[in-house]
Amino acid sequence: MSDFEQTVAGPVTIKGMGLHTGAPSTVTLRPAEPGTGIVFIRKDKDPDLKIKAVLENVDLSQDQGGRQTSLIVKNVRIRTIEHLMAAFHGLGVDNALVEIEGEELPGLDGSALEYFELIRKAGIVPQNKEREVLVVTQPAFVEGKNYSMTILPSSSFSISYTLSYDHEALRDQFVHVQLSPESFETQIAPARTFCLKAEAEALLSRGYGQGANFQNTLVFDGGEPIGNSLRFKDEAARHKVLDLLGDLYLLGKRIRGHVVTYRTGHRQNYKLVKKILEMNNQKGGRGTMSSIPKELDAKAIQKVIPHRYPFLLVDRITELEPGKRAVGIKNVTVNDFFFQGHFPGHPIMPGVLIIESLAQVGGVIMLCMHENHGKIAYLMSIDSAKFRQPVFPGDTLRLEVDVLRSRSKTGQCLGRAYVEKRLVCEAEVKFAVVDGDEPAPK
Repeated sequence: MSDFEQTVAGPVTIKGMGLHTGAPSTVTLRPAEPGTGIVFIRKDKDPDLKIKAVLENVDLSQDQGGRQTSLIVKNVRIRTIEHLMAAFHGLGVDNALVEIEGEELPGLDGSALEYFELIRKAGIVPQNKEREVLVVTQPAFVEGKNYSMTILPSSSFSISYTLSYDHEALRDQFVHVQLSPESFETQIAPARTFCLKAEAEALLSRGYGQGANFQNTLVFDGGEPIGNSLRFKDEAARHKVLDLLGDLYLLGKRIRGHVVTYRTGHRQNYKLVKKILEMNNQKGGRGTMSSIPKELDAKAIQKVIPHRYPFLLVDRITELEPGKRAVGIKNVTVNDFFFQGHFPGHPIMPGVLIIESLAQVGGVIMLCMHENHGKIAYLMSIDSAKFRQPVFPGDTLRLEVDVLRSRSKTGQCLGRAYVEKRLVCEAEVKFAVVDGDEPAPK
């Protein structure tokens, strides 16, 4: 997935009939500027009104029935956006204008697959703005009498969904997916909307499902869909994930975390979106749902970098500005492992380990940036290293590190090590920042 925002490359159009209204509509996707988000325009109603796909614009009125996600601003309504929103989410499209002639987006085959293919047909282009990601750094919970939603810290974005209707017409199902364009296309996008036979009859009596049929909606009775066949044995649970992906995109940002849900639908999805927004706003709204402390002890440092005894060479961080600067402390004692063989008769700290101490502080700076949570910083190069004074047992190293350059996958830092006011070592170090399951760069 790109580290920069993306939009569609050119206009594309699709036509169809709404699942609930049964009315025809035409949708055209167009490029949008960086930072725009997903914006809908009712060309047939108010072509100058731009309706952003965010939680505050969601229509929560009872007549929506909880069966669709709709937006409303100034009495201009746009129904059933969740399948298109899921396709934007799955393909990593941050910005787009969605022009619609009609009140409800086409239901197509009841899944997001045709929207996925429409976006891919348009093409996706990167933009000159770094993507902001909401990084989950502490658990959050939303639960009620018969449902629960949890979001947990993770190095990637994934969803685990348990469907349980407690009804013989539809068996319990579980699905887990780690989101990528490839997994969305093959595992989620083809999953069609569904309901029980009894639900279908009730919805029709209330005016919903006027455009639904046995081909674009799985109507379950006796454990199987009426007049249709399944694309997946757990297709219903997969469609719940599809809807959740669409609703989570009302955040206006991507997420890094693991969502675990049980017996949820649109209304519960909105509650999770609201919870995430509240947590992010409490922490300053800078793309992380938990503040990063300005001081770290050894235990906290080990949550950021993978080093452990005897090769953890930083005891604490006393100052920290993620992506900019940090100051670390290393207490040099006679019991440190390297004194056993490094000039044992005249113990001095090896210069390469002083540089390693500086590099570990640099790694903390890089990995505390919200977009790098859960990743690993590999040391790639050392330049302009100078050793000016020896370091002895009993000394306290003050490790001052400043970021010189920071890119999406690399960082370069200048480190200086002091004993009291004496500069003992300095060097420039460069890192490659990769996901935890990626191999080290060669």
